[in-house]
Amino acid sequence: MKKIFSFLMVSGISLSMNAQTVVDIIVDSPNHNSLEAAIFAANLQGTLSGPGPFTVFAPTDAAFDAIAAGLGTDVAGLLLLPNLADILTYHVLGSEVLAADISNGQIVAPLSTTNTLKLTKKANGDVFVNQAKVIAADIDGGNGTVHVLDAVVVPFETVVDVAIDNGFTSLTTAVVTAELLPALTNPLATLTVFAPTNAAFDAIAAGLGTDIAGLLQLPNLADILTYHVLGSVVLAADISNGQIVAPLSTTNTLKLTKKANGDVFVNQAKVVSANIDGGNGVVHVLDAVVVPFETVVDVAIDNGFTSLTTAVVAAELLPALTNPLASLTVFAPTDDAFGAVPQATLDALFADPSGLLTQVLLHHVAGAEVLSTDLMNGQLVPTLFGDNLTVSILSGTVSIDNAVVTMANIQASNGVVHVINAVLVPATLGMNENSTSVGVYPNPVSETLRVNFSDSPKNATYQVFNQLGSLVLQGKMNEKLSTVSVQDLQSGMYTMRVLNGKNSNTVRFLKN
Repeated sequence: MKKIFSFLMVSGISLSMNAQTVVDIIVDSPNHNSLEAAIFAANLQGTLSGPGPFTVFAPTDAAFDAIAAGLGTDVAGLLLLPNLADILTYHVLGSEVLAADISNGQIVAPLSTTNTLKLTKKANGDVFVNQAKVIAADIDGGNGTVHVLDAVVVPFETVVDVAIDNGFTSLTTAVVTAELLPALTNPLATLTVFAPTNAAFDAIAAGLGTDIAGLLQLPNLADILTYHVLGSVVLAADISNGQIVAPLSTTNTLKLTKKANGDVFVNQAKVVSANIDGGNGVVHVLDAVVVPFETVVDVAIDNGFTSLTTAVVAAELLPALTNPLASLTVFAPTDDAFGAVPQATLDALFADPSGLLTQVLLHHVAGAEVLSTDLMNGQLVPTLFGDNLTVSILSGTVSIDNAVVTMANIQASNGVVHVINAVLVPATLGMNENSTSVGVYPNPVSETLRVNFSDSPKNATYQVFNQLGSLVLQGKMNEKLSTVSVQDLQSGMYTMRVLNGKNSNTVRFLKN
């Protein structure tokens, strides 16, 4: 600033700096030529030269250049805006507020009545007015004080205003505590905010064994909040089922569900009100708080279980499996396991995603966390489908019904995943055996395995999978009693899948 700490000569009389007004400070500054031009263009110099007191948040020339570029114009274009006076008075308070008097989350009314200013005081002492940082403070102007800003603030309605004006007190308090007001009040931003209700915050707090005050003390509060924000505008109509989007938080992705009835979910949270315009973005209201925990769904996605993930999306089960407060055990079939299912069966499942497919998938999920060390031979594991899975342990190999566990205890925040080498189909659905049953003997076997059909096979084929789910042997069967040579297989547990027309049968055998 020039002449700020000097004396002025007016009509030959030496006056102290305090005889200056806030307008004089701006006029005398080499960095506020655009602000000076704007004040005179809006004919506000008389008002700001009055007795005050005023607090002026004074954007630099660089700040004016930036907002002009962001609005697709230049400073000359800004000076022609019909609401120029409103924008300028949005930078002025009708009282004197020093930097030391500013508190974090303070909301103040400027001379403009179009919108309020949202103030942030960070833990490191930095002060922000909306998105603009105070880079020089407390410049005394006699009739008030001037704080220099690195950005122009404009009285646009933002996503923050949507939260404040609609009573999202828990969300607003969390945003203030996490010092995120500057990011969310940027008028040039394009944001999508998934806004949990107050009840949603109460629910997540109770689920975590704390209260709102406890949530506000979480060290990852900012990460949780930015997990609710996208860096682009996404309307409800633009959301597709199974869409995976990256929020501002880089800890995890969001999994979106659009159900056949039109309901939209973000992870486990339902969108209860959509497409609220926030000026710098759009707000969708959620009935739950989403958190960036690694869930059983992430385990499936991150480890290449594409068939299982596709099935979960088609069955609209992402919300159930992304619930961060759930405790689940998922027996996850590999892609090879899905590939071994007859195409006719897969077609039947995907033709009825809310019925048969959902039932089959829920047959793979237990509603409690069960580690492999908790399993016992003959144990029954209740599933979300409402039936039981049977545990078999033979020579250290764990099987769940007709599937071998090939990898166990992949931990997720909301449960555990065990990898299996076959798709489990509830017997009550009548999709497993149909009219043909298959048996094998001897078992254990050393060289030749005999396969016995209850009916004559119709161009039957067989596939043999090892404990890792890899196909190690396959061939055709043309007789009611067929033999398969297994002498070249290594010792261990194997699964044989016999495909006979539209029927599929799976049996296990132990190779000595």
